[in-house]
Amino acid sequence: MRLWSLHPSYLDSKGLVALWREGLLAKAVLDGKTKGYKNHPQLERFKSHQDPNAAINAYLWDVVDEADKRGYNFNRTKLDPKLACVKIPVSNGQLAIEFKHLQTKLKTRDPERYKLNQSGNTEVLPHPLIKITAGGIADWERANR
Repeated sequence: MRLWSLHPSYLDSKGLVALWREGLLAKAVLDGKTKGYKNHPQLERFKSHQDPNAAINAYLWDVVDEADKRGYNFNRTKLDPKLACVKIPVSNGQLAIEFKHLQTKLKTRDPERYKLNQSGNTEVLPHPLIKITAGGIADWERANR
């Protein structure tokens, strides 16, 4: 499971579909509807939120909106109504390592998306639910192990 801090527009089609599936799994965990993945490190950013369920739901609304822009048909009925939500703080170091990790995957999986992500912006955009703060890589990130 990898719930990116990155804006969903950086993902290729496989990545966006995987993010949707993994996000729904995270939603099920936070809703108490599954026994697996309860201690997955990627869930920490949602578990530490003042309203974890609202946070994962808001996160997924932005994923489904990106899917709509691409003409995909993700099932919005799996989501709760869209509500305003306090943003999740993520460090610029964490955002940078996630972008690097994604670009490594895309270099072989989708070279066009890789090039598109490299061009133009020098600043990596976060997911709309993410508020960037100064700092390094998150303690739970595999790159720290």
